[in-house]
Amino acid sequence: MNVNTSKIGFVGIGAMGTPMAGNLAKAGCRLVIYDADPEHAQALAATHEIEVAENPAALGAACGTVITMLPDGKIVRKALCGDNDSFKGCVAAGLKPGSLVIDMSSSSPLGTRELGPLLEKRGIKLIDAPVSNGVRGAIAGTLSIMVGGDRALFEQCRPLFEKMGKQIFYAGPLGAGHAIKALNNYVSAAGLIAACEAVIAGQRFGLDPDVIVDILNASSGMNNTTKNKLKQFMLSGTFGAGFATGLMAKDVRTALELAQAMKSPTLLAKPCTDIWNLMEKQLGPASEHTEMFRYLEHGTK
Repeated sequence: MNVNTSKIGFVGIGAMGTPMAGNLAKAGCRLVIYDADPEHAQALAATHEIEVAENPAALGAACGTVITMLPDGKIVRKALCGDNDSFKGCVAAGLKPGSLVIDMSSSSPLGTRELGPLLEKRGIKLIDAPVSNGVRGAIAGTLSIMVGGDRALFEQCRPLFEKMGKQIFYAGPLGAGHAIKALNNYVSAAGLIAACEAVIAGQRFGLDPDVIVDILNASSGMNNTTKNKLKQFMLSGTFGAGFATGLMAKDVRTALELAQAMKSPTLLAKPCTDIWNLMEKQLGPASEHTEMFRYLEHGTK
């Protein structure tokens, strides 16, 4: 199969999708975009030469390759396959056999392995390519991209990925990208809680929190939160890293679901998931995930 990237569809023009699609446009790609909120799509089209589709099916009909960047796998499946997999008014309704879908959302790997054969029946290929490094990485074009699916398709899509990211990994068969993305975010989420608890305990013992962070970053306790979040967004009180609590909680739930399906140990994954679920419930899914620091500091209910 030869991947047709002469015109690329991009579904999901949100915090991540906007800069990712913008970088593709700046790199010379011809884009057709769609978002459930027309204002998001129109705002991006106003800054680039980008076509806005009236509906998902029209986007599919115009493109040989479609990228999805949506909140979760259920929304991806509905956008691609329609309500109850009816294939009415959806992206796949317009796609021709031989088309390719690249799901760059943080979807469930188990769901992705169900979606692949469903699209295959219509002659549509699927690969998963979730990303890491957040909004700042999306804006800078320095995302890490982890890809699952047919290796030959991955190699054909590599030039496309390189327009959005700097570190491109082939993770394995379909669903592998989504699996490692969820597991990565679980490791990040667990490390964030540990770092917050350590700093809070140290503060209450009388240690300077800035000194705590400096020592952690020079020692074996260093992690992504100690390096990039504690001083910048938590101790500063800005809580503006750009990633919602609801998204982190969803990714941790996905990792737990995967581990349980694989009959893997979840001694830490279960309580970690419980903490994120509780924070999501009490602060709301739209709250900033770095607010975990003050959530723990002031006590959970």
